Amino acid sequence: MDRWRNRVAVVTGASSGIGAACCRDLVAKGMVVVGLARREERLKELKSSLPADQAANFYGRRCDVSDEQQVKEAFAWVDQDLGGADVLVNNAGIIRPIRVMDEDNSEALKAILDTNVLGVTWCTRQMFRSLLRRKVNDGHVVIINSIVGHKVPMMEGLNMYAPSKHAITALTEVLRQEFIKSGTQTKITSISPGVVNTEIFGSSSIELSSAMPMLRSEDIADAVSYCIQTPPNVQIHELTIKPVGERF
Repeated sequence: MDRWRNRVAVVTGASSGIGAACCRDLVAKGMVVVGLARREERLKELKSSLPADQAANFYGRRCDVSDEQQVKEAFAWVDQDLGGADVLVNNAGIIRPIRVMDEDNSEALKAILDTNVLGVTWCTRQMFRSLLRRKVNDGHVVIINSIVGHKVPMMEGLNMYAPSKHAITALTEVLRQEFIKSGTQTKITSISPGVVNTEIFGSSSIELSSAMPMLRSEDIADAVSYCIQTPPNVQIHELTIKPVGERF
């Protein structure tokens, strides 16, 4: 991680779960970290929980990644105040307790796609344009995907979430090709976990029982660090992580 010391990482969905774990891990390893999330108070709590030397290198900013203008403003602030982001962890994602064929569910379906697909697109575009302007050749984009972005298990409640993650799988390859055609060495990595014990499903979800094997948010944060510290000639394009004993 030495080459990333004092360089800037932006983490979306940073108020809890995987995003918060990534912020803690990256700032502890010497990066300047900007956490983006809708819940600004949770970002303040995260900052206050860090040791003083690490807290000085953590910045929380309210940003709903499904809102293109908010994303543009957030990355413009990073450019102006911190010199621009070199690492991006696209973690923000939502799911809603609906079925695709339910009545009057259009708003929920659209929200999933706006956050899980377009949010990733807006953030990656703004970060990559910044890399090009600054002539930074070694950026790294990480997308927190899901195993349901590759195969849909027989589970209730996946609705538009699974299609949104399949779109992210395709987007990862599209971005890899665009980065190459732009003449840069910027890397792109999709990390696809199995079930992670986070807030996204909610404690009342019938799909998640206490007996189900689950990953920790810290397990995924470890994977992010592993992927971004690979040598210049190594790109981990897709990393699948399952808890031991997962049955799908």
